[in-house]
Amino acid sequence: MNAKKTVLHLLKGTDVRINGDRPWDIQVHNEALYARIIRDGSLGFGEAYMDGWWDCTRIDLLMEKLVQAGIEKKVMNWKTALAVVKAKVINTQTKIRSKKVAEEHYDLGNDFYADMLDKYMQYTCGYWKHAKTLDAAQEKKLDLVCKKLQLKKGEKVLELGCGWGGFAYYAAKYYGCHVTAVNISEEQVAYARQRCKGLPVKIVKSDYRNIQGKFDKVASIGMCEHVGYKNYRVLMQKAFDCLNQDGLFLLHTIAGNRSVTNTDRWIEKYIFPNSMLPSIKQLGEAMEGLFVMEDWHNFGADYDKTLMAWYANFKKNWPKHQAQYGDRFYRMWTFYLLCCAGMFRARKIQLWQIVLSKGIAGGYESIR
Repeated sequence: MNAKKTVLHLLKGTDVRINGDRPWDIQVHNEALYARIIRDGSLGFGEAYMDGWWDCTRIDLLMEKLVQAGIEKKVMNWKTALAVVKAKVINTQTKIRSKKVAEEHYDLGNDFYADMLDKYMQYTCGYWKHAKTLDAAQEKKLDLVCKKLQLKKGEKVLELGCGWGGFAYYAAKYYGCHVTAVNISEEQVAYARQRCKGLPVKIVKSDYRNIQGKFDKVASIGMCEHVGYKNYRVLMQKAFDCLNQDGLFLLHTIAGNRSVTNTDRWIEKYIFPNSMLPSIKQLGEAMEGLFVMEDWHNFGADYDKTLMAWYANFKKNWPKHQAQYGDRFYRMWTFYLLCCAGMFRARKIQLWQIVLSKGIAGGYESIR
């Protein structure tokens, strides 16, 4: 069977047609696409889009349909298997290797991200319950985290992985907390320090594993995806060691429905090097014997809305950044945002907020 026939066979049952007239159909511009997909799987598919070999009006709908049909199970090849073996042998999230994602992704440029994100520069899922705009959804997410942590004025809060300082700013300004926030991204640290100037916030450029001290509350919002399965217990132990006996730890993370040891090859190469999504089993084993699980909240469907809002902002503001980043970057970023939206919509991946304690007398009341 030649490459084209093989790809057409793979597409059976997906409701996706080659050169069809529906928004989720694939328009092929280069017949070499089929061999590239067979040879390189999802990496070849994504790179071919970046190279202009194919187009699709609604990549989010295309990805939703492909994921729902289980296409990734059919396209497994030896290179994917090799990546799995590599992840088993090597800890790709050591203190040295963990800097790669900061340098290649988060340090792209604060102006670029400011034009895509909300006023708090939140690069994590918004909470769209009773929210109609991205700004409102992200503010509700920040307030939800503060309420779940039961923040009180004067409390000492540790944030492991702080992005551009949005949570540190919000917790200090609106809840009167003293926040110590940790990050390894040069660009993000500089931005966060400027944003939080005048507030009781300390932004520390450091790996989370280096932090010492005791805090009333600990939060990790969108960092666990970069920790790696070999370090999930390390993260939990660090939060446990830094948390006061009657404190709370909130973990906000994208997550998968099954346990893995690596990530998609295209995402690994172009978006989030050395990343992977934790599973219930992996996080459960990591927290076992340390924490009491007080609350586990999934609002992954809200990430679809968040990503589509980011894409709308990215597309609207692209003319300001086109000269700096170029057309291939535009196609790469489009593919990234819309594929992720489709995967959340198909419920392939989730967004969890988990509240943990060392055992609160009288129990914990969950907040929604």
